[in-house]
This record gives sequence, C-alpha cells and structure tokens, in this order.
Amino acid sequence: MLAAEKSMADTFDKDLDVLTDALRENPRYEELLSSPGIPLEERLGVIEATFGGSVSRDVVSFLKLLCERKHINELLDCVSEYKAMLDESKRVSKAFVRSAVELDAQQKAALTKKLEKKTGHRVVTEYCVDKSIIGGLTIELDGKIMDASLKRHLKEIKDVISK
Repeated sequence: MLAAEKSMADTFDKDLDVLTDALRENPRYEELLSSPGIPLEERLGVIEATFGGSVSRDVVSFLKLLCERKHINELLDCVSEYKAMLDESKRVSKAFVRSAVELDAQQKAALTKKLEKKTGHRVVTEYCVDKSIIGGLTIELDGKIMDASLKRHLKEIKDVISK
C-alpha cells in the first residue's frame, strides 16, 4: 500500500531484488540478522550500513522491522507476495511451460498470444524442456495447470483399460 501511495511500486520492486540478491549471494547474512547472540542495535546497524545508501528508506525500514520482530527469515516470502501483488496490479500473469521438445520462437510467440487472449493480461512466459512428458505441453498459469501432455493422455488410456 505504501508503494502505491508513494507511486514507488517499481522502485520498491528493484530494491527488494537488491535485498534478495544479497541474501542469495550471502546465505550467512540471514543468520547474522536473526542471531539472538548479536544485540539488536548491532544487527540494525548492519542493515543500515549494508543497504542504507543503496535502497529506499522505506525498504530499509521494512527490513529493520522484520529484524526487530524476529521475522527476517520470512523476507523472501514477503518479496514473493509483493511481486505477486505488483503483477496483479499491473495485470501481468506468469506462465511456466514445459514441453517435450524445445519450442521455436514462432511457437513461443503464438502460445504467449493465446495465453494473453485467454487471461486478458500481459503474460510473461518461462519455458522448460521436460522429456518425461513424452509429447505435448503442460502450462502452469496463475496457479492453474493445463496438462496437454502425451504422458497424461497415456495415463488416462491406461486407467480406462484397467477398469
């Protein structure tokens, strides 16, 4: 809400990326910030020294609040939720597509266009080759899975024959 009020949604998004990159590059940093053996004021000082000049004051304050409330280990979940809300506000959907073979640029563009028409949103698509599906596609879009894989069809045929 604060990001929207200040018209800083994209700035906060980039700042949160800086935080998550720092945590991923330095896994011990989270341990440091959550360590009860280190005085709180010292941990808050580390946050200020590390991020004070590189991200907005509001994001630094949020990180300090998580540290004070002993919820620093939930930062990545908070960032994921923020990004989901930001995407929703911008009418952006994310799709994860698995295919048995690599799709060419034309196939990817056509699939993205169909998904955008279906959702009414701009769709950001991530592709992955998964030979285990044998043929066809599986698409995860907005928490829903569309399975048009040969593997699923063969399983359905097997189930019918088994009955």
